[in-house]
Amino acid sequence: MNSKQKETRNDRPQPRSRLAATASRKQPVRPPCDPGRAKVPAKHTDAAREQALHTGAAYEAFVATGTVGLLIPLNTMFAGLGVIVDRENGAQRELLAAPIPRAFLVLGNLAVASAITALQVAVLIAVAVARGIHFEASGTGIVWFVAGAALFTIGMYGAAETLASRVPKAEEYIARVPAIAIVPWFLAGSLFPISALPGFLEWFARFLPLTHGLALVRYGLLGDSTGLHNIWKLHDTTAMASLSLLVVAVFAAALTMVSIRAFSRSAVH
Repeated sequence: MNSKQKETRNDRPQPRSRLAATASRKQPVRPPCDPGRAKVPAKHTDAAREQALHTGAAYEAFVATGTVGLLIPLNTMFAGLGVIVDRENGAQRELLAAPIPRAFLVLGNLAVASAITALQVAVLIAVAVARGIHFEASGTGIVWFVAGAALFTIGMYGAAETLASRVPKAEEYIARVPAIAIVPWFLAGSLFPISALPGFLEWFARFLPLTHGLALVRYGLLGDSTGLHNIWKLHDTTAMASLSLLVVAVFAAALTMVSIRAFSRSAVH
């Protein structure tokens, strides 16, 4: 075969499959895209989380404020355990013999438990800020936060004092702590909004004082009124916050009165 015949064959149009194969050899091979490694701006991920949660706050801030709803019940319940220890091995007998109203003993224990709880909540918020969680708290928001957290602390200590006055042994008291301090925490919108619960549980969660307390905490620290709206379904944010604060205040007053009465009766026996 001479050179002219070779040139003639090379000038003929090649089949489409051979042209595609030649083009594919010339193009660089790109690795498949890994969606797990794709970089998505942080603001888009935060927006997606907020949309999934049906809330106006980032999930990190949502969980950080929800942790307050676990810290307060646990701390106050352990303070109630101290009442049992003081009754068995402490100076409670001497204090009962002192010429002071027995209600003052309950209020004194409440003051100590409230101070320790306030310190722990402050440390929690400081750690959250150090981690990079942003709180959008104004002067009015701080008032809502402090009022809601303080009243809920008072109510929970009333429950702890009442239980400590009725339970004779520390072991029996500890066995009841998870049902009082931890179970409501899962239903009160700590890790997810109550609107994500089934119908009956959502209805039940609206009656939990912790639900109202967490809604006030998030409204005060994050400026997020979603929790309040999930409870009351109103358009006036201030009215919803006032109603939730009233619920927590009634809870605090009622449990304080019950705890004083229970302590006075147990002291007689």
